[in-house]
Amino acid sequence: MATLTLHPGKERSVRRRHPWLFSGAVAQLDGRARPGDTVDVVSSDGRPLARAAWSPASQIRARIWSFDIDESIDHAFFKRRVAAAVARRAALPELAGQQGLRLIHAESDGLPGVIADRYGDTVVVQLTTAGADKWRAAIADSLLKATGCARIYERSDVEVRSLEGLEPVTGWLHGAASDDELVIEENGVHMTVDIVGGHKTGFYLDQRENRRRVAELARGRRVLNCFCYTAGFSLQALAGGAREVVSMDSSGPALETARRNLALNPQLDAARALWIEDDVFAELRNMRGAGESYDLIVLDPPKFAHTAAHAERAARAYKDINVQALRLLAPGGLLMTYSCSGGVSAELFQKIVAGAALDAGASTKMTARIVQRLQGAADHPVDLAFPEGDYLKGLLLQVD
Repeated sequence: MATLTLHPGKERSVRRRHPWLFSGAVAQLDGRARPGDTVDVVSSDGRPLARAAWSPASQIRARIWSFDIDESIDHAFFKRRVAAAVARRAALPELAGQQGLRLIHAESDGLPGVIADRYGDTVVVQLTTAGADKWRAAIADSLLKATGCARIYERSDVEVRSLEGLEPVTGWLHGAASDDELVIEENGVHMTVDIVGGHKTGFYLDQRENRRRVAELARGRRVLNCFCYTAGFSLQALAGGAREVVSMDSSGPALETARRNLALNPQLDAARALWIEDDVFAELRNMRGAGESYDLIVLDPPKFAHTAAHAERAARAYKDINVQALRLLAPGGLLMTYSCSGGVSAELFQKIVAGAALDAGASTKMTARIVQRLQGAADHPVDLAFPEGDYLKGLLLQVD
């Protein structure tokens, strides 16, 4: 096994149990290591610190598998880690019986680069790092043993793999596609899951509890769902008794799926659902010009900043859509606004939204207050030593 020696002082992050080692921390690599191979991490004076996966193509040169220097990184290691992640979720009452569930949340479950989501009897796995890629077979086998699922599909087609020198990989690792459309039930609403072509692993599981919150808030309200994708928030609003739900997205195929999802739920009043295919930024301005107003608006845009380097550009986009949405709210209205950009911290996001509220209320003297801070669902935990895992942040605002 090769040995990775750190520069003096760079062991501090390891001692704080942060799992990433950047290129600037690495003094030298003694021995041969291919991408994904396990290396011993030692301090500048040779003291053993951890065992990590080597990734020479990435700025994150190594991701730590274990802070126990005596723990072997082998098939049994992945079996233990996967089983522990599944057991942690089984111990949380709010996750009991969920048909859509995140089983492994990468670094926060001690498995950097490994995402695994369960939809019924199908697991979708996403491997984003050289280390995870190397242990594909062990990870898949461990998931089968821990879940008893019938099939595993790989969706390792995200751009971040290119930073690791990896090509996209998709396909069945175990089992084969079912003849039936994959459908899950969430909070009493049925939704299709496109594991082959959908966003992420096919569905946004991280917003489960926030969709439930929309259902609680929607009764009697006129609701606007921006960047609606396949209408998860929209259908929950209808289920909650919304007077009308307007769903907007620039993607025609996403809206087609959204309409199919509505048809899967005959208990919902389809006459209360309106669909708009357009650029959200432009349409929000058009709505204001037309004198529209809403009682509840959901802003759940795509990722605007992948890293902190893109935060300034992302801030302008977040501010713009929040200004426009706030101007469309009726007195007493609610705005549920999100950022899933890892490069935008919760503190920065609140500052952006605060600035948007000032601009939106400049002529009307509108006041906006935070009613609730929002985050990912319980199956998306955040390791306290790894704040980078806290990517989804949201605010529920009320205006008057």
